[in-house]
Formats: sequence, structure tokens, C-alpha cells
Amino acid sequence: MKKLYFVMALLIVASMVLAACGAPAVATEAPAAEAPAAEAPAATEAPAAEAPAATEAPVAEVTLDDCVKEEVFCVGLVTDVGKVNDKSFNQSAWEGVQQSNVDGVADLVQFVETSDAKDYAKNITTFGDAGFDVIVTVGFGITEATAAAAVVYPDIKFIGVDQFQSWEFTPETTDDIANLTGLGYAEDVAGFLVGALGSMMSKSHKIGAVCGTDVVPPVWRYGEGYKAGAAYADGMNGTTTEVFVVYHSDVGFDKTFTDPEWGAQTAKSMMDQGADAVFGCGGLTGNGAITAAALAGKYAIGVDTDQFLTLPEAAPRMLTSAMKLETAGVAELVAAAADGSIVAGNFIGDTSYAPFHDLDGEVPAEVKAAMEKLNAGLMDGSITTGVPVAKPAE
Repeated sequence: MKKLYFVMALLIVASMVLAACGAPAVATEAPAAEAPAAEAPAATEAPAAEAPAATEAPVAEVTLDDCVKEEVFCVGLVTDVGKVNDKSFNQSAWEGVQQSNVDGVADLVQFVETSDAKDYAKNITTFGDAGFDVIVTVGFGITEATAAAAVVYPDIKFIGVDQFQSWEFTPETTDDIANLTGLGYAEDVAGFLVGALGSMMSKSHKIGAVCGTDVVPPVWRYGEGYKAGAAYADGMNGTTTEVFVVYHSDVGFDKTFTDPEWGAQTAKSMMDQGADAVFGCGGLTGNGAITAAALAGKYAIGVDTDQFLTLPEAAPRMLTSAMKLETAGVAELVAAAADGSIVAGNFIGDTSYAPFHDLDGEVPAEVKAAMEKLNAGLMDGSITTGVPVAKPAE
């Protein structure tokens, strides 16, 4: 019996040993079935892939103090009187400066808004003393302050938007400014195009334009081009269009472009006289006019940029806009300043008219064809506006 117990004991021990030896086989197979354990290196690779972004971060954090460094390219913009987000002139120029940053041309971009004309010089100096490489100033009113600053800071490139450099066309060279480029446009051409369109689309044969002061040549060219375009379209179609053009020349520079209430009131007066299309050419003042026209169900015509995209309150009735391709012009000149190819004097940017957007279906095919023909003629010189560069002296 003892032998039997002994044999049974051996069998029991043997079975326990076999069971114990079989356990590791299941445990070692589990990791093989759990593939993620084999993918552990992927987790260690992620930080390695992101490492460059972490080391590049400081480049994006350029500060004002870095602008004195030769390897850092800084661009500053000083507005004319008004806000940088005026949905028109100042904003288009600022977007051009911002584009230079997006394109990798500028490392840092900043702006200063001018609330009073007496601050022009001080605002420019803010960037000049900080060692900026390019200073963009916006508007006719800041022309003299820009030229004076360019002389004070000869190592900085200045770009004056809507600032004609008359010294380029005189035999005298002592007043030449080698680091100053004026960015100008043929506003009369853009005004001509939208005036012609307004004439062809008007059912009452009465259209209006609400503008800033005519002391500013580009504004005057817009208004006079508008009248000339309407007259040209009348000649083509045998119609007679009455054109109301009012300039806000009864106030100073601090208000002429920032008076939307006056703009709206003036537009309403025109509509009361039968105008069914209103062109606004004068910053916030013009915005007030075309918004009033749009809310009244009339055609609104924007200025400087495609205001269908920037003035949503007027967009549903925005027929077109007289466009200066300002954003592209500013960005192009900043890039030229960066690579050393910029030329002092005057640079003429492109003009055009904006798409019809939501009102495309209201514009007859023959009007669209006529507009294309007019634009082509203005571009090749076979059609001229007849508008002088500046308002003749009275």
C-alpha cells in the first residue's frame, strides 16, 4: 500500500511540474498577440519627428527689439487718418504687408493707426527709431511727412501708397529721394469702368458717387472717372445718364474719410432724386453711402478693394467695386525692398473692376461683353478717360 501511495504521490508531483512548465508558453505568447507592444518604437519616433518644430519656434517669436538685427526683416505700416480695418484703403495696404509675412519675406509686421494728421511724423518715427527695414505709409495726406522721414532715415526703404513722387519728372536732382517709392494707381480708369457699368445698369438713368475730399488727387480721379465712364456708355448706347458726384470737401482730413453718417445722408439725398446706383469713394464715408444704398435696394458700388468681401452689410446689393490691386502692389514692393530690386520714384499698380457676385444674374450678357471690351480698350490705350492726373487749378 505504501508503494501505491508513493506512486500516486509521484504522479501528482509530476502533473504539477508539467502544469507549471506549461504556464510560461501562454504568457510569452500573449505579447506576440498584442501587436502594440511590438510597435513601441513608433511612440519614441513621434518626438523625433516633431523636434524641428520645437527648435524653429523662436524664429516665429521675433520681437520689436530684434528689428535692429541685420538678419531680421521688419515692416511697419502707418495709416492715413482712420482705422486699419476700414474695409477699404488702409485695410488693403495692411493686408499687403501681412502677405509679405505669410510669404516669408518679413519676419515681423506691425502697424500704427493715425488719429490726427499732426501725428504723422511721430508715428513714422516709431518704426524709424526701432530699426525697421521698410516703412509703408498710406494716403495722400501723409506724403510730406513720408518724404521728410525718408531723408532722416536713408537706410530704410519707404513705400508711399497713393503718394506721387513729382521729383522723378523734374531735371533737378537735388530733391531726389533714393529710398522712397510711391505706389500709385490710375483711379480714373477704375472709376470709368464702374461709371460705365452704373450707366448701363441704371433703370432711372440717374446714378451717384459719394466721395472724400477732392483735394486728394486719387479721390478726384475716381469721381471724375466715374462721370467720364457714364458719359462714354451713354455714347455707346444712345442714352443720357444724370450723374451726381459729391465730394466731402467741407471738412478737414480728420473727418473727410471717417464720416459714414454724412455718407449715408448724402446717398439718401441722391436716391431721393432718383439715383438707383451709388458709388462710395472715400473710406468709411463711402462705406456709409453704399450701405445706405444697399439697404434701400439700390445698386452699391465699392472702392479700392472688392467690398463684396469686406462689407457684408452691403454685399447683397454690391454690383461691383472699382479696384486698385493694392494688396498685391504693396506685397510686391516689400518683396522688392527685401531683395534689393526696388526702384525709387513711382510704381504704378493695376486697376480693375470686381466680379458681380450675387448680382451676376442681373447683369445682361451684352453688358458683360461691353465691360470686357471697355476694360481691354483702357488697357491697350485705345480708350482714354480724359481725366487729368490732378484737379486743374481754379
